Amino acid sequence: MISKQLLKQLLNTRMFHVPAAERNKEPILKVLQKYIPQGFKGRALEVASGAGVHVAHFAQFYPNITWQPTEYDQKTLGSISAYIAHTGVKNVHPPLHVDITTPPEDLKIDTISPGNVDIIDNINMIHISPWETAIGLFRTAKYFLRPAGYLFLYGPFAIQGTITPDSNVQFDSSLRARDSQWGLRDIDDVKKLAEENGLKFLEMIDMPANNKTVIFQKNS
Repeated sequence: MISKQLLKQLLNTRMFHVPAAERNKEPILKVLQKYIPQGFKGRALEVASGAGVHVAHFAQFYPNITWQPTEYDQKTLGSISAYIAHTGVKNVHPPLHVDITTPPEDLKIDTISPGNVDIIDNINMIHISPWETAIGLFRTAKYFLRPAGYLFLYGPFAIQGTITPDSNVQFDSSLRARDSQWGLRDIDDVKKLAEENGLKFLEMIDMPANNKTVIFQKNS
């Protein structure tokens, strides 16, 4: 039988260590707490779970919410599973490989159904992927969120055509140099996309490292 120490070592080798995710997981959780009480019972869909740091952290605080992590990059699926195992959370489904640009009615996510998801969170995706992923995200929110359900969107943004501070300007330039389809999105474009999909903008909250959390709610 495998020892607990060896199991821990094996899990650690599979867990991708992402310093930025470790730094922002608690500030993002505090934003969630503003809208979602700890005892809330429901379903959450995480789009672009990355290494799995966030979903494992959020699930510990919200044990009555059932979380479904998803990720396009299949190399990180093992890391997500390792974080789930490492934290011992029982309210997280195994991660699924999902291309969010797929029409939502064609997504194979058996753990949720149209109109029965309470929360969707998406962290650091739309600026490091083509704009089509943002379109897919909001279409997915429209399809899966229940009326009055929330979409939490985290990352850096341009504000009315302006990017600040200089570090974000440099970050945007580096992203566009890597891929011309990448780059910081203007919050006005994101709000328009939300409106087109039946979601209303609630607020934008300043976060560490010049990021924002933007909260949307599906129209009732």
